[in-house]
Amino acid sequence: MLAATKSTEQNTNCSVFLCHEKPDANQPVIFNPDFFVERFRHEHPQIFADLVLSNITRLIDLPGDEFAQLTGELVPKVPTSTGFLRSFNFRKRKEKGVIFGAPLTEEGIAQICQLIEYLSKNLHVEGLFRVPGHSLRQAALREMLNNGTEIDLETGDFHPNDAATLLKVFLGELPEPLLMHRHYHAHLKIGELTCFDEKGNKTNVPDKARQIEAFQLLFMLLPPTNRSLLKLLLDLLYHTARSQNMNKMSAINLATMFAPHIIWPKNVTASDLQGNIEKLNNGVAFLIRHSQKMFKAPVYIKEYARLFYTGSKTLQSNVSMSIAGETSSTSNIKPSENQSYTESCLRELYKQVNSMPESAKKKKLIRRTRTPFIRRHWRSRSVGGIIKVGGRAFIILHSL
Repeated sequence: MLAATKSTEQNTNCSVFLCHEKPDANQPVIFNPDFFVERFRHEHPQIFADLVLSNITRLIDLPGDEFAQLTGELVPKVPTSTGFLRSFNFRKRKEKGVIFGAPLTEEGIAQICQLIEYLSKNLHVEGLFRVPGHSLRQAALREMLNNGTEIDLETGDFHPNDAATLLKVFLGELPEPLLMHRHYHAHLKIGELTCFDEKGNKTNVPDKARQIEAFQLLFMLLPPTNRSLLKLLLDLLYHTARSQNMNKMSAINLATMFAPHIIWPKNVTASDLQGNIEKLNNGVAFLIRHSQKMFKAPVYIKEYARLFYTGSKTLQSNVSMSIAGETSSTSNIKPSENQSYTESCLRELYKQVNSMPESAKKKKLIRRTRTPFIRRHWRSRSVGGIIKVGGRAFIILHSL
């Protein structure tokens, strides 16, 4: 028997169904393929981040400060307003329920979802997101959202252009762009990924598969609130672009409207971005066109997480050792297993380096990867985290 309950927390209705019937053995079980990925991210966040970072740097070159910025070791400096405006905004952000100009929260997303849901029903409006709304209606709608009001946008008091403009305003007033300052250089590098010809030379043909893979990894590093809102936003823009025969808004048109609000760093001006504006616009357009693939984990991440929980006791023990920082005297990992795993990792590293185009950098890295293994006692301290080689990071999740 199914029982429906209602929750009115934060003025939001939510239907919850509780099933008291015994499951049918013949009924197929719906399983989320990313379940183990999300569990691994939650239970071992640092190991998960290192795993993702090591694969991002397999795809793009992030030297020095750019890599430190991506990991959060180097925090970008964002200029702040001064004088009366700064103190006024500070007071507003302290007010209960204010979402505009405040850091992104679940409460803020719940309020903005009202705009997104309303806009999803009005994708036919010509010039949606391009034509501005009415300033007075927008001010009233903004106040209602700030107050946490549940709004019936179907009454006709507001126009879709009001909601569309206010959505852009909300994104533009976030203290940090939705796609984050620390990810800025990574976005530019992903946009530069192109295919190679038979001789290993770069071409001008975008490598869409690698770009999608890199974005999937990068979005795994976003905070949960940013990731949730980005998914909702890109899904809305994807369906908006699919209705461009009615609204005249293609993916690149939408990207031109939203790139300044979700990816432009707060500490640069349009003139500073002249060399990158086209790259940023094209990057956001790519996200819109392929939004239905962006929030899926790459197959190897799924497999790693699945094996960690269901298949590989060795892998679980190795990750546990990496977290603990040292090997337990009761560990059941055999020296031969550790050595074999280490050697396979180094062989993979050598294979990746060897596949690079011929250059002095390649020769230098080959010499490094050919260095004989340093045999150590199997109870020696384990190694965890990232080893950075040039623009590539390699994750070691085992003891040496």
